[in-house]
Amino acid sequence: MLALDALAAQATGLSEPNPRVACRLILADGRVFEGHTQQAGGPHAEVMALRAAQAAGADTRGATAIVTLEPCSHHGRTPPCCDALIAAGVARVIVARQDPNPLVGGQGIARLRAAGIEVELLPTDHPLAIASRERNIGFLSRMTRGLPWVRMKMAASLDGTTALSNGVSQWITAEAARTDGHAWRKRAGAILTGIGTVLEDDPRLDVRLVETARQPLRVLVDSRLELPLDARIIAPPGALLVYTASDPAATTPKRTALAEQGVTVIDCPGPARPGSHAKVDLAALLRDLARRGVNELHVEAGHKLNGSLLREGLVDELLLYLAPKLLGPGLGLANIGPLTELAQGVELEFVEATPVGRDLRLRARLPGRFDRQD
Repeated sequence: MLALDALAAQATGLSEPNPRVACRLILADGRVFEGHTQQAGGPHAEVMALRAAQAAGADTRGATAIVTLEPCSHHGRTPPCCDALIAAGVARVIVARQDPNPLVGGQGIARLRAAGIEVELLPTDHPLAIASRERNIGFLSRMTRGLPWVRMKMAASLDGTTALSNGVSQWITAEAARTDGHAWRKRAGAILTGIGTVLEDDPRLDVRLVETARQPLRVLVDSRLELPLDARIIAPPGALLVYTASDPAATTPKRTALAEQGVTVIDCPGPARPGSHAKVDLAALLRDLARRGVNELHVEAGHKLNGSLLREGLVDELLLYLAPKLLGPGLGLANIGPLTELAQGVELEFVEATPVGRDLRLRARLPGRFDRQD
């Protein structure tokens, strides 16, 4: 069954904001047809598998369908998939996970059963159910919490240095790790950075080292609207949202110039702080991105913005590439201190340690974030 997760993975960078779903149709004569979710507004996995069978002239009556997420039961951009399975005469449906979308939420299963179809919902600890949760963790987060799954990517030396004291940081990790990082960018609905990174590194923040059918949205935290008009993050491919706390009246010319280049500026000020300029409300930013359909938010920022996100408890997962070298004093991973007690640190749980070329990829999550997706 786990091969179905590999098929669902083919929807990555294609189906957003819809979940990544695969369907295997096993006919009464033993033949197998498969499909995965297409671009938003296109056919879902079940329809793709049924179309493959129909194109081969196969009889789908009495077939068994295995799907990695509950078939939808509502009219969105496409008709309900459960109706397509019913019309095809499918006899049995095995569902890896129930869809947390309140427009579905068990109704697809109920409609199938009402039509006389046998439905088996796998237990949450089944390998395919776990794989489906991982594949769609951002979609599950957006549906259950109203927030994207926030994954913070960092690259550092073995002693935790992300850049030298003079700001030089390219490249600490090797090419294989950088390519792998672009594969994680591809997973995301949006990539977020801060104005400090833009002013220092002038990044593009697009996906170019791996193939993708869709460029993630680019998101910039820019409290004072300092974004240069010739910054590479503005240029295609991909759209750019800039969240700011700047005074609209004082920054009207800049806003007009950015709008002429297709940049969307969003006012998102946080509470006023005496003695300092207004900051962007990061929690409100995340809620707004969720409303825009962002499932996974990939953060590639500097130690200041990283620290702010961590201190406010807004990060779900760390994606850390460690290079086998020591660089000594320099910039660190995240500005979360100074701390006076060890208990004040950010507690994490490792979920993966994988060599990538000469470097090491570590993934760690805040305790309990993974469990909340069940």
